[in-house]
Amino acid sequence: MPDMSASVSLAMTHLTTLAKEVDEDKVTPGVLGFIVFAVMAIAVWGLMKSMNKHMGKVDFTEAPEDTDTAEEGTSGKGAPGKTSSAKG
Repeated sequence: MPDMSASVSLAMTHLTTLAKEVDEDKVTPGVLGFIVFAVMAIAVWGLMKSMNKHMGKVDFTEAPEDTDTAEEGTSGKGAPGKTSSAKG
């Protein structure tokens, strides 16, 4: 197996010759960094738009609780919501 550091060094020398001037003290994200940032920004914008649409459907007012049906549902006499009439 060939030495990896030699292969990396060789590849870097070929890539650096393609660049006109490489300043090793300056690091920039380049076009790929901009594309990744733009895609993430568009994804966040889409998620926020979706969240606002779903939050618009939420009703924040609480429905008043009917005390008669709540007592029947917890007493264990039949299914909740159904009234049973006792005969005789």
